[in-house]
Amino acid sequence: MALLNPYLSFTGNARDALEFYRSVFGGELTISTYGEFQMAEAGSADADRVMHGQLTTSPGFTLMASDIPPGTPLNQGSSITISLSGSEGDGLRGYWDSLADGGNVSMPLEKAPWGDYFGQLTDRFGTDWMVNIAGSGDAG
Repeated sequence: MALLNPYLSFTGNARDALEFYRSVFGGELTISTYGEFQMAEAGSADADRVMHGQLTTSPGFTLMASDIPPGTPLNQGSSITISLSGSEGDGLRGYWDSLADGGNVSMPLEKAPWGDYFGQLTDRFGTDWMVNIAGSGDAG
């Protein structure tokens, strides 16, 4: 079985972002730093940066992230959006509310022309999200 998992890049706040996502989705978070793998000088600020982080949740979400290596440019843009969808209205509404806290809602989570509830936002870490609650999902 193959898996497709989002892998997000940050410039020094990957740990904060991953801890925020754990507060939203729950689950187990593992973090490895550049210092642990001798990829940064011990005691330096770069030693505590996240070389690889992974959040694995009981609903089956896996979200990975890292801080880009020092000196590497981050090309932040709108080339990726993470989509959450399903029929579990209460759960998806809870994710939406948590992700929206401190973020920017570009399209409120409302009844869409196709019959689902749909919304778009950018969370406080600059990650774009879409939430779609299928058909009769209780989102209102």
